[in-house]
Amino acid sequence: MVNRRRFLTLGSLAGLLPSLSFSRTRSTITGNSDPLSVPQGLGQNLLPAGPPPSGPLVISTWKQPKANAAAQAVLDKGGSALDAVEAGVRIPEADPDDMSVGYGGRPDRDGHVTLDACIMDEKGNAGSVTFLEHIMHPISVARAVMEKTPHVMLSGEGALQFALAQGFKKEKMLTAKAEKEWKEWLKTAQYKPIANIERHDTIGMLAIDAKGNISGACTTSGLAYKMRGRVGDSPIIGAGLFVDNEIGGACATGLGELVMRTCGSFLVVELMRQGRTPQQACEEAALRIVNKQEFKDIQVGFLAVNKQGEHGAFSIQPGFNITLSKNNRTEVTDAKSYLK
Repeated sequence: MVNRRRFLTLGSLAGLLPSLSFSRTRSTITGNSDPLSVPQGLGQNLLPAGPPPSGPLVISTWKQPKANAAAQAVLDKGGSALDAVEAGVRIPEADPDDMSVGYGGRPDRDGHVTLDACIMDEKGNAGSVTFLEHIMHPISVARAVMEKTPHVMLSGEGALQFALAQGFKKEKMLTAKAEKEWKEWLKTAQYKPIANIERHDTIGMLAIDAKGNISGACTTSGLAYKMRGRVGDSPIIGAGLFVDNEIGGACATGLGELVMRTCGSFLVVELMRQGRTPQQACEEAALRIVNKQEFKDIQVGFLAVNKQGEHGAFSIQPGFNITLSKNNRTEVTDAKSYLK
């Protein structure tokens, strides 16, 4: 039996129905008859998308021809953008001569190598690890977090425990070269992060596959001689990396604290959503930092690609470069910068 209050409520709603007008339209998404009209443009980005006009591509921060080649090899075989970016950034993670990523990365001020990484796929899924020790490939652990847990981020001892349970091998990450540099630093123990202008640090990578899907990855050992427990922007979804398959993707490099304060990569993608080109979006995101911070001795760079395969890059200081691979060609170019 319907009580009086519910009866009056239902009656009021029924009285409103004649005043609402509906038009039957055919959905532009499903092709089925829909009792509600679809506003112009709504859902247009949900239509199946093909590759960009230029075909599949890989783009990364800094001079990374070997990393790009590994990613491109995946795409050439018809692989996914997700597989491509993971394969790509695993290259510097395993390179002891790259002292800002993975094996051989510079330690924190206590002599421990701690690694951060994140990954995003075309569906908006994401995985991240922070403050991870003893594992050479944090990017693969981040992917496992994304695919095998209900979580987005695992940190520290918990991330290590998970990695070992997944079969990752526990290894020593501190190389003799990195240890020697750290011991030399201990003589003064002055922690003054300076602009990383002429050498590589974080690697961020974006890829578009033959289906037009976009994925991204970001991995780093963080600032050299950082405070124990410090985590930068690289593993933070929306800061070091963000992907929206309807719009594009972006990643960041440089002083992570400044990127986190502006949600930098998310900002770049949202600016592209509003109509900016990838180049314009990267420039505007960098200017947000310049307008609020003393930027003489800091470096931040942004890299972006949109759904059409157009790319852009911009940094505060000169010296930031990017590596683009497409149409069987790889090219390293210098990004534009605020300071000349």
